[in-house]
Amino acid sequence: QMTVAETAALVKDSVVEITTENVQSNAYLGQYVQSGAGSGVIISADGYIVTNNHVIENTSKITVRLTDNITVTINDKDYTATLVGEDTTSDIAVIKIKPADGVKLSVAVLGDSDKLVVGESVLAIGNPLGELGGTVTDGIVSALDREVSVEGKKMNLLQTNAAINPGNSGGGLFNLYGELVGIVNAKYSSTGVEGLGFVIPINKAKSVAEQLIEYGYVRGRPAIGITVIDADMYTAWRYYGSAQPGAYVEKADDSTGLQRGDRIISINDTEVSSSSDITNCINSLAVGDNVKLVVMRHGKTVEVNLALKEKTPGTSSSESN
Repeated sequence: QMTVAETAALVKDSVVEITTENVQSNAYLGQYVQSGAGSGVIISADGYIVTNNHVIENTSKITVRLTDNITVTINDKDYTATLVGEDTTSDIAVIKIKPADGVKLSVAVLGDSDKLVVGESVLAIGNPLGELGGTVTDGIVSALDREVSVEGKKMNLLQTNAAINPGNSGGGLFNLYGELVGIVNAKYSSTGVEGLGFVIPINKAKSVAEQLIEYGYVRGRPAIGITVIDADMYTAWRYYGSAQPGAYVEKADDSTGLQRGDRIISINDTEVSSSSDITNCINSLAVGDNVKLVVMRHGKTVEVNLALKEKTPGTSSSESN
């Protein structure tokens, strides 16, 4: 076991800064580039990097900046990254860079998050605010296996009081043995609230990352085969001719029996009103399970029965786009 300073010196070069770009357009501004930022952790010598899915989701360009103290000439080097795979359920994604000639990447040593105990000292390293790369904060493991809702999705995460800010997402949580024990995911932000950070345990992140690298997706994730839009009253009226807000089918695979404009009322008799409700219902089931959906179609309730399929990169999901 090392001191905080010794641990930071050992592991900091394995954490990278990530910046993203996405081309947007609207009637007032025309086309414009929307930028984002986050963090990532190098997990292999050939350039695989694990981060959060929400850091790189729906982006057209991903740039990685790393700091390596081997030689001065490669400090703060930028590399354009390619997307290997992403998983919305776990909020884990893997990207890959090609190291420049002569560059030896600093690779994180993966620990065992199942061995963590409450009160154990940890370090969070990341890129807060998207411009303070390499920032180190320390704290303890505040709780294990904490069920929280992140953007409407239920997740079981580690809790820490190490300072976490926007831009830290995808960065590393390390123990004082220099081992990566988690991927920073979120913080609870509210007036008067401090020290509530949440982290994906590395054992979960590792299994997801391995499947993304091998298959490009996580096998066994269930999906209905639809894309759902959360519509307020105005959107529902404008696009679907309905006065009721709710979760509307925007696109559906032919095999589902669902149609664009269907408002989903319930799944297996559980009432739903948003895409996150649908996602949480489906994630509690398995590929091949039969489900009953009740939808509102042209003012009438319709019951649809279907079998869940495996969610692959080419399969429509039950989540909002």
